[in-house]
Parts: sequence; structure tokens; C-alpha cells
Amino acid sequence: MEVADLPIQVRRSRRRQRTVQAYVDDGTVVVLIPASFSAAEERRHVEDMVAKLAAAAAAKARRRGTDAALTRRAQELSNSYLDGQARPLSVRWANNQLRRWGSCSPDTATIRLSARLQGMPAHVIDYVLLHEIAHLVEPAHNDRFWALVNRYPRAERARGFLEGLEAAGND
Repeated sequence: MEVADLPIQVRRSRRRQRTVQAYVDDGTVVVLIPASFSAAEERRHVEDMVAKLAAAAAAKARRRGTDAALTRRAQELSNSYLDGQARPLSVRWANNQLRRWGSCSPDTATIRLSARLQGMPAHVIDYVLLHEIAHLVEPAHNDRFWALVNRYPRAERARGFLEGLEAAGND
């Protein structure tokens, strides 16, 4: 059910002076407003808060969809270039990776790709993803690891693309 279709409960508070807050609780949108708000202010703030909750829910649903696609792509890359040896349990976009393009936790088989990669050429995303899933086979950046990564035919080109971004200060 969409947030906009949920019942709305408005709670007025004498202690609340200016702030408005909203959340979903047990299938109901709860909007907290100051008791001093007029009916017109209440309507405007309720509409705004329901719209914000709906937008947040839609963004979360989009992330889940793209994360699922990312997980499928990771398995395809593992099958194609790593003989299916890497089996990530979780692959997600991460908004908090500002210094790295990706990260891998081999002990939990989780991979995070920086959301900064979204919109970049597919071969660049595939390269970073393959780099991270290769860590599930070989955790260290040793010769064996680089031999696995370099099975990707566009590895050198993707590295050049990322190095160019970093050199230009657009990372």
C-alpha cells in the first residue's frame, strides 16, 4: 500500500512550538504538529509531510530494486570471469563512500559500491564490482588477485577512466 493511501492521524501538542514531524506507525501516517496551528496550516503541513514520506518510501523501493540488480550483476560477473567462485551475499549502493569506489568484507561476503559510480559507463561499474567480488576469492591485493581482476577485458580502460576522474578532481 502506498503512503498516500494510508489513514492519517494528526496529533497536536501544546509543547511543540514550530516543528512538524511525521512517521508511519502500524499502517497509519502519524503527523505531529503544534496545537497552535490553524486548520489551513494543518492541511498544508499534513500534505507536505505525506509527500515527503511517500518520496522517501519510493526512493527506498528504487534502491532495493537497483541493489537486487547489482547483486544479479555481481553473480553474472563472477560466473563469467571468476568461474563462479565468488558468491556475494549482499551487494548494495552506498551513499557514504566518498573516498573509495567500492568495498568488500570477505568475512561476511558483503560488497558496497559508491553511489558516485551511478551514471558512469557500465564497463567502469562492472570493473569496480568485479574488483570487489574478486576479494571474495583472494582478499589481498597480490598477484593472484590482480590476475583475477585482469580477466575482465576492459579492466585497463576502466582503471584509466577512474584515474582520469581522480586526476581531474571529480572523484
